Amino acid sequence: MSKKSNILNPQIINIETGLETHKLDTIKKFPVKANLANYQPLYDTFNYDKSLSDEIIYYADGSLNVAYNAIDRHLVNGRKNKVAIYAIDNSLAVKKYTYNDLFILSNQAANALVKLGVKKGDRVFIFLPRIIETYVITLALARIGAIAGPLFSAFGPDALKDRLLDSGAKVIVTDTNLKPRLESIKKNLPDLESIVVVGGKTAELDKNEYAYAEIISNQPKTFNNCHLKPEDPLYMLYTSGTTGKPKGVVHVQNDLKCQHMTTKWVLDLQEDDIYWCTADPGWVTGMVYGIYGPLSNGASVVCFEPGFNAKAWFKVLEDLQVTVWYTSPTALRMLMKEGFNLVKEYNLNALRHILSVGEPLNPEVIRWGMEVFNLPIHDNWWQTETGSQMISNLPCLPIKLGSMGKPLPGIYAAIVDDEGNELEPGQIGKLVLKPGWPSMFNSLWRDVERYDEYFKIKNWYFTGDNAWKDTDGYFWFIGRSDDVINTSGHRVGPFEVESALLEHEYIVEAGVIGIPDEERGEIIKAFIVLKDGISESEEVLKDIKDFIKKQLAFHAYPRLIEVRDKLPKTRSGKIMRRLLKAQELGLPQGDLTGLDD
Repeated sequence: MSKKSNILNPQIINIETGLETHKLDTIKKFPVKANLANYQPLYDTFNYDKSLSDEIIYYADGSLNVAYNAIDRHLVNGRKNKVAIYAIDNSLAVKKYTYNDLFILSNQAANALVKLGVKKGDRVFIFLPRIIETYVITLALARIGAIAGPLFSAFGPDALKDRLLDSGAKVIVTDTNLKPRLESIKKNLPDLESIVVVGGKTAELDKNEYAYAEIISNQPKTFNNCHLKPEDPLYMLYTSGTTGKPKGVVHVQNDLKCQHMTTKWVLDLQEDDIYWCTADPGWVTGMVYGIYGPLSNGASVVCFEPGFNAKAWFKVLEDLQVTVWYTSPTALRMLMKEGFNLVKEYNLNALRHILSVGEPLNPEVIRWGMEVFNLPIHDNWWQTETGSQMISNLPCLPIKLGSMGKPLPGIYAAIVDDEGNELEPGQIGKLVLKPGWPSMFNSLWRDVERYDEYFKIKNWYFTGDNAWKDTDGYFWFIGRSDDVINTSGHRVGPFEVESALLEHEYIVEAGVIGIPDEERGEIIKAFIVLKDGISESEEVLKDIKDFIKKQLAFHAYPRLIEVRDKLPKTRSGKIMRRLLKAQELGLPQGDLTGLDD
C-alpha cells in the first residue's frame, strides 16, 4: 500500500533517550513532501484561511455547516458509497455505513429533532455508548445549529445532573441501558422537554419520552442545513476543575478549521486508510478526532462499542486492517501487560501510524511499540479548551522519548513564569499559548469571569500545566499546576469526588488527591473524616465504596480510602490537598504557617 504523506516525513525515525540516540529504520517509510527546514517558520507565517481554501466549504454568504463538510460534500466528490463508519457491536459484529447512509440517517434524525422543537442554539445532550446513533445525532445537531453536549457513558446521576442543569438541556438522547441513571434526576431539570431513547418502545416510555427508531422512521431523507456563522456554537463539553462545579467549555463552527487540518497533519489520514480512534465520544478526543475531523477528511472510521479487551482490540486491528490508530497511554500500557505472545497471534502489518493522547506517554511504551509493531508511537498534547491538537510529535519529526513534541503550524507555545515572562530553554514554568487559533474555546457557559481568568496575565492562555522546552523546541510535560487528577487519560476534579463523598451519611469531611500509578498514570485516593459515633470498620468502608461507585463514573471513584480523625485545613477552612499529597508521597510539606491548629 503506497502512501503519500500530507506532511513531510524523514526516512529514519530518530528516538532519543538521555544521552543515547538510536536511529531506527522503520518498515513503513513515507515519502518526503517538503524540506524539514521549512517546518519551523510555519509557526509564525502559517495562515489557516489560505491553507483551507480548498478544504472547508463555505456558503456564498460566508456561513458554513459542519455536517455539510463532514458528510454532504462527499456525496459529490466520489465518496458517496465509501464506508464512513465501521460500527462494531458488543458481539464484535461489524456493520458498514457509507457516506450516503450517514447522509440519510442524519437528515432523518435532524427532521425528527426539529419536530420535537429543537432549534438553533438549543442544548441537546448525547448520553450514549459508542454506537452509530452517537455519530448520527451529533451530525444531525450540526445540521440544525443546535449545540451538541456529549456525555461520557459511565457518568453517574450526580455528574449528569450537574451538567444538564447548568446547561439548561432541552433534550437528552440516551438508550435503554443508560436511561435508568436519569430517572432520579429528570424531575430536577426544569428546562428538559424530551428524552429520546435508542432501543426504546414508545408504549413502554413515560410522557415526553420518545423511541428513537419510531420518531425517525418516516422522516424525510433530506434536510435544509442551517447556515451558521463561524462563531455560532457547535458543541459544549464540561471539564473538571479544582473548585466549583464542572465548567461548560463552548466551541464554535470555526473549530472545523483546526479539526480538519490537524487531522491531516497529525493523523496523516489518506484516502485508503482505515482509522480507529478508541476515545469515547463523550470526551473531546472522541468528538473531534472520532467524528468531526476524520469525517471532514472523508476517512473510514471505526466505531467500537465494547469496552477494553486486549484480544478484541487486536482482532479489530487485524480484521479491519486498521492503518491509523489513535489511543491512550493507559490502553497501551494495558496491552503491554499482556506480554508479547498475545500480540504475535495477530497480523497487524496494515498498521502504519500509531498515536497517543490524554496523558504523558512513557518512553517504555514507545520502545514496546517499536518492538511489537515496528512503529513508533506519536504522542501529542491538547485540551478540551484548545479544541484541537496544539503540540505534537508529527510523523515528519524525530521523536524524543517522553516529549510532547513541537507546536503545530499557527500555534505559538511558550514556557513562562508566574508573571507571564518567557523563560529560557531548560527552565520549568507554566505552559501557555498565544490566543487566536481557530479552535480556541469561545466561552465558558454563562461564566464570563472564569473565562477571563485564563487570559488575565499578559493575554496568554494559561493551560494549567507545568512544562519545559529544550533547545530544539520540544516541549516536556511536568504536571498539572492545580489539583486536577489525570487518571487513565481522564481529568477528574477533586471537588466533584469530594462532593459525592460528602453525600454519604457517615462522612463529614473529605479530601481527594491523585497518586502515581504505573498503569493509570494516577489513581484517586480519598481521605475522610467520619461522623461522631461512626467507627471505621470493613462494613462501613464497604458501604461507602458501594455508595460512591453508584455516584461517580468508574474512572472517578476513589480506588483508595483512608479514614482520619481530622484533615489539614487552612484557617479559612479550606482542605490542604497539597499537604495531603506531600504526606502521602513523603514530599516536603512546605510552608505550614497558614494551617489551622
